[in-house]
Amino acid sequence: MTIGLSDEDRELRDSVRGWAARHATPAVIRAAVESKAEVRPTYWGSLAELGMLGLHLPEEVGGAGYGIVELAIVTEELGRAMVPGPFLPTAVVSTVLHEAGRTATLPGLADGTVLGAVSLLPGGLKIVRGGGKVTLSGTSSHILGGQVGDVFLLAADDAGQLAFVVVDRDRLDVDELPSHDVVRRNAEVTVDGLELADGDVLGLDSQRVLDIAATLFAAESAGLADWATTTAADYARVRQQFGRVIGQYQGVKHKAARMFSLTEQARVTAWDAARAMGEDVSADEASLAAAVAGSVALESAFQVTKDCIQVLGGIGFTWEHDAHLYLRRAQSLRILLGSTASWKRRVANLTLEGVRRVLSVDLPPEAEQIRADVRAELIPAASMAGAEQKAYLAEKGYTSSHLPAPWGKGADAVTQLVIAEELRASKLEPHDMIIGNWVVPTLIAHGNAEQIERFVPQSLRGDLVWCQLFSEPGAGSDLAGLSTKATKVEGGWKLNGQKVWTSMAREADWGICLARTDGDVPKHKGLSYFLIDIRGSGLDIRPLREITGEALFNEVFFDDVFVPDECLVGEPGDGWKLARTTLANERVSLSHDSSLGSGGEALLGLASEIPGGLDDEQLTVLGKVLCDAQSGGLMGLRTTLRSLTGVQPGAESSIAKLLGVEHIQQVWEVAMDWAGPRSLLGEQHRRSATQMFLNSQCMSIAGGTTNVQLNIIGERILGLPRDPEPGK
Repeated sequence: MTIGLSDEDRELRDSVRGWAARHATPAVIRAAVESKAEVRPTYWGSLAELGMLGLHLPEEVGGAGYGIVELAIVTEELGRAMVPGPFLPTAVVSTVLHEAGRTATLPGLADGTVLGAVSLLPGGLKIVRGGGKVTLSGTSSHILGGQVGDVFLLAADDAGQLAFVVVDRDRLDVDELPSHDVVRRNAEVTVDGLELADGDVLGLDSQRVLDIAATLFAAESAGLADWATTTAADYARVRQQFGRVIGQYQGVKHKAARMFSLTEQARVTAWDAARAMGEDVSADEASLAAAVAGSVALESAFQVTKDCIQVLGGIGFTWEHDAHLYLRRAQSLRILLGSTASWKRRVANLTLEGVRRVLSVDLPPEAEQIRADVRAELIPAASMAGAEQKAYLAEKGYTSSHLPAPWGKGADAVTQLVIAEELRASKLEPHDMIIGNWVVPTLIAHGNAEQIERFVPQSLRGDLVWCQLFSEPGAGSDLAGLSTKATKVEGGWKLNGQKVWTSMAREADWGICLARTDGDVPKHKGLSYFLIDIRGSGLDIRPLREITGEALFNEVFFDDVFVPDECLVGEPGDGWKLARTTLANERVSLSHDSSLGSGGEALLGLASEIPGGLDDEQLTVLGKVLCDAQSGGLMGLRTTLRSLTGVQPGAESSIAKLLGVEHIQQVWEVAMDWAGPRSLLGEQHRRSATQMFLNSQCMSIAGGTTNVQLNIIGERILGLPRDPEPGK
């Protein structure tokens, strides 16, 4: 994985990764660690020749004319490899000077003859204006790259406002500092009445400087987190304790999966901030993206590098292992950028002011002809209503456009997005099949002609409502462990057993049911897939009251329930395969609602109702929740962009449920906190914060528990070993 998405992005990543492997060898890194002070790397010229230092700068100053996304990819990779040298501060300085119109220094920064250094906190530096002069006095905060930098970008206090000045090294008294990060060292400068020339105080908005820094710091943090997660997972696959590799223990597996999720959050927010810095969007929108990255990526890298040491155990606590270098780097970045809480509050404040990050994609030119055809076909539906309209849309393939014709349109990713846009513009809503969205593709793929003709058209029109009869009291997440038994009889099967957590069982016409038809084969192979006539099979359906007080779920009891042969889908024993069916042309979607989702927007609404507004602690919490909301939206966007280029969904889709569920649960927990004692009143309406909090607790259970999701991430993405079979 990488910040970039395109083939060119991945080629750039591979090029930088190969360069780093050749030049930033373990011996080079260790030499930097043991050196008494930081020195200019001998390979700096090689990095410049590769074009990495000027990648984002215009060609007229020796750059390559690319943008900040490409610069972020390089920054991520160099951070991942712990490449010694001041690449990050040099990149920040050159980006800032380019935007500020200070071109004189840019050729030197691009060709490697000039190195950059940067401090983002003013420390004791102050700008003094008077007597027709502007002077700089005091001692700076820590300066990243200050031990080797040639041009310094320094934060300073300017009459109570943050400002940035640019000063050459030879005008400063530079003191090298013993540094927590032992690979890239810090310094400080002390000046007393240093007279500044015109232009030394940057006219560029100071917040823009911070946003550029946050973006590039986030990119490097994504690289640090990636190294830490990969290192921990690699170790967990081979290190043995108590006769098993440690990655098989859920305590380790789940920690690694959490590390991976945090790494993806770091990467996706850094990617978006880099995009926003180079897009034609408002300054506030770009600043919001940068603030999200500054809040999420640096904190994620810090947590993941700590977790890496924990997974490594004793070896991770040694000076010889590189894990502590990554921890030191992540913690240093987090502190040098300014408190994470302050960045979270910035996210909250910008969002409360109405700023939103727009999530959209640019469709290819062929989309316009598709749009014209779709728009023409939808015109008759506008004059229809109710069932007639739903039937027309189903007949034309709009209920599930990704399905093959004649049931759908066999729509590719571009067509699906165009259809969604045109339906929204026409205010048309095809029938939502809910459980049928799973049933219909399965019948199309595995059902016989009679089953397809009998059930698919009615389902698409909305004439049939489905429920799912999978979970059992003894087989929730372990679906293959179900015990409902189907016995072959003349003309069909008799089913005996119990299902639970069946939503809509009292409203559904038909249900899909997994039952065991063979107890003598491995449990996955003994299941079969049945269609159950809910209203005519004599099922015993009992409402199951939930913690909310409502009864949306049901228990369903089978007592010699007869199911005819024509309601078996596929062959006996095909049930597990059918239950896992997905078509190659899966749905592609992009939310056109707020990038924060309904939960984030709901919390903002509650915040506006708090008398006196939010205090700093509440603003920090709100910022964290909004960052998670934005991360989820960005992961969905990246998945959509991959689909548009014909690439399989990336890791973002694998962690979307995990993070999304925890986000929405946190939303309503915070909402209850803010509501105070009034949230403790009983018998509240179902959309109240209290009822939503209670209802959201099922989300980390339904559809695969959080623990199962962590297992999937650990095993299928990180390659950790599966849990042992019982008794082994």
